[in-house]
Amino acid sequence: MQKFKQKSLECHTGGKRAIVSGHYKTENSTKNNTDTLKKIVILGSSRKDGNTKQAIDKLNLLSDFDIVDLNEFDINYYDYEHRNKSDDYLDLVRNIIDNYDILIFATPVYWYSMSGIMKVFFDRITDLLDNEKELGRKLRNKNMAVLSSSIGDHLGEKFWLPFIEIAKYLGMNYIGNVHTIVNSDQADDLTEFAKLINERSTTTNR
Repeated sequence: MQKFKQKSLECHTGGKRAIVSGHYKTENSTKNNTDTLKKIVILGSSRKDGNTKQAIDKLNLLSDFDIVDLNEFDINYYDYEHRNKSDDYLDLVRNIIDNYDILIFATPVYWYSMSGIMKVFFDRITDLLDNEKELGRKLRNKNMAVLSSSIGDHLGEKFWLPFIEIAKYLGMNYIGNVHTIVNSDQADDLTEFAKLINERSTTTNR
């Protein structure tokens, strides 16, 4: 297994990268951002530069945030005996929890559900409830939003249910969600979604 080092959060928002507190942060992402909550997109897709990433790039023009690609980390399936505690998951989620207030989960739609790697990420939250309880408690009052992507408008409201219920169980605030369709102009939808996120990032911090 590749050792988890100082790559914890690799940001793709543009600008010169600098290592701050053990994780990558772009200078652009912190400029004039002292009065706002910090935002990060957690990308869970089988393609690094697929349709979901393209949707994220469009959203990033409306709401500046950092991005972490789950494919760049060694994250194993949940294990009842916690034999995978030395993989990248705990270090990654610790950096996310300690450094960000708004978590935007971005996933393609695979067989009417979130991607496999995104599901594994959520399954591993059980580690925080079993062995890292203090870390898990820090999720309370943080904010969650979700962006999905597919080739058509075939999602029902039930798609969002796991995210909504997980946020509720963990004591997080669920901001909202948006579904993006490949080769479709959804500037208005992304603008409204960005507005929800930006309003939360400023008004919650007053």
